[in-house]
Amino acid sequence: MKTVAIISDTHGLLRNQVIQRIKGADAILHAGDINTQAIVDELQAYAPLYVVRGNNDKEWAEGLSHHLRFSIDNVRFYLVHNKKDIPTDIHDVDVIVYGHSHKYSRDEINGTLWLNPGSCGRRRFGQEITMCMMTVNDGHYTVEKVTLSIP
Repeated sequence: MKTVAIISDTHGLLRNQVIQRIKGADAILHAGDINTQAIVDELQAYAPLYVVRGNNDKEWAEGLSHHLRFSIDNVRFYLVHNKKDIPTDIHDVDVIVYGHSHKYSRDEINGTLWLNPGSCGRRRFGQEITMCMMTVNDGHYTVEKVTLSIP
């Protein structure tokens, strides 16, 4: 069994509440709009990191992919920043993780989980500050939405 921290849209701010949640994770997924290499470096110090480039990740992020496919404990993931960039013919994926809208969303479509962890960085658009924690175990998973109490 593995614990996966899922975040997006930090926009240059890695909050202490987020760090406390991800410290015990076996893997971290970041769905883009990171804004600085320093956040990537810090996240990599805590656990293996899967990260994609967001629309606000400029020159410093040229080496980051716009999408990734990978598996964690037999759960197949597709990671991208913007939902509109998900291929219409996507298959062989259990969980699609995306960000961009800053709004938590969770939908099951044709047996695939479509998950937006929301934003855990700078508050924008009056949205709540959220992230997700996932437990994966040999092809099965559970997801917990984490809402951070930020004034």
